[in-house]
Amino acid sequence: MLSEDGRSLYFYLYIMKFSELNLIPEILDAVNSLGYETPTPIQERAIPKAIKGQDVLGCAQTGTGKTAAFSIPILQLLSDNAHSKGGRRPIRSLILTPTRELAAQIGESIRDYSKNLPINHAVIYGGVKQGSQVDKLRKGIDILVATPGRLLDLMDQGYIKLHEVEIFVLDEADRMLDMGFIHDIRKILPKLPTKRQTLFFSATMPPAIVDLTKKLLVNPVHITVNPVSSAAQTVNQVVYHVLKPIKKKLLLHLLKDESMTSVLVFARTKRGADRLARILGKANIVSAAIHGDKSQNQREKALKGFKSGRNRVLVATDIAARGIDIEDLAHVVNYDIPNEPETYVHRIGRTGRAGASGNSISLCDIDEKPYIKSIEKLTGKKIDVIDNHPFPITQDAIDDYREMQAGYEKQNEVQRQKRKEARAKRKNSGGAGNGKRNTGNRRR
Repeated sequence: MLSEDGRSLYFYLYIMKFSELNLIPEILDAVNSLGYETPTPIQERAIPKAIKGQDVLGCAQTGTGKTAAFSIPILQLLSDNAHSKGGRRPIRSLILTPTRELAAQIGESIRDYSKNLPINHAVIYGGVKQGSQVDKLRKGIDILVATPGRLLDLMDQGYIKLHEVEIFVLDEADRMLDMGFIHDIRKILPKLPTKRQTLFFSATMPPAIVDLTKKLLVNPVHITVNPVSSAAQTVNQVVYHVLKPIKKKLLLHLLKDESMTSVLVFARTKRGADRLARILGKANIVSAAIHGDKSQNQREKALKGFKSGRNRVLVATDIAARGIDIEDLAHVVNYDIPNEPETYVHRIGRTGRAGASGNSISLCDIDEKPYIKSIEKLTGKKIDVIDNHPFPITQDAIDDYREMQAGYEKQNEVQRQKRKEARAKRKNSGGAGNGKRNTGNRRR
């Protein structure tokens, strides 16, 4: 590089190590034992500030390593002022997160980083019996990882007191808003001490989230890493244009590639996820579906099978997949293209993590092309189109597809008209002139 006076200048990119973050030996040894040497950008910038006791506002997308960015400082700060023996341990840190899966992931991280420390933690979420969770709470814990609903439930029952919380973490705040938890959060906040440290993380910053940060944070350090408009540079993104009824055939064709050993497939609806898992099963491809209607045991079994490699494919909806952390996940398939481009970025953030390479494959119907354009506009990057596949879109195929759609619409219109006539008939049978509905012997 040349300076203005023509002389050569030299510079190099300095890569920080975890050993330079002033971590206590117990945590550093735990981090090293996991094979981590260099922190991610969010970790490098957030950990030193959080360890000093400052509030942190982090804007970072999925897969940037933000779990360690808040869990490591919590462990270090609590270990500096460890609970004295005798008496029940008070809850000194609360980590609030939107989903059961994400809560479990955070719990696993805290377990790994705290293995050399005398610090206890518990993870609580709904969808399972509360007995084992209450037992842990009764023994006393230092760190509580919770979803809002179960936390409020156990607070109402008197099992949880938050008056001694020193560090509060609100993770995935934008997803909390999307899932309707903002009212629960407002019920929880008054139970926390006014004097506390707050670490706030969100992938996006809509106005409602910005307003919340103003109420929660005091002179926070603002950290923005990989904003939602950018996808990981290590992810190879391609799109196949294919008609919707043929998508399943194309997916089965792609899965003939034996190198695709661990594939996360995104479906738009719960029913679609189940249907796709059944199609894969009939093709002897071991798979499972995960979504909000599955029981907690079913979700954990599906996720465990996918992590262990027993299930080659995991079909998921967006909310159910939030927080899923799979090491070495090489392929993400967008079976249905999301209508929100930010959701696409979150999806492909499951692969290509921590500098590893990854692959995003999108199956795009003709009606989904505007979604691809929105994604490219947001990310500022063209997605490579793969034309060489067995199921290209031809004009004849489009005409047949439109004819099929028109037939379905005609059938639906007939059904709608029949339902309308049936409602009118029931209304009339309730008595002339009074407009009352005859509900006497109808089953409920």
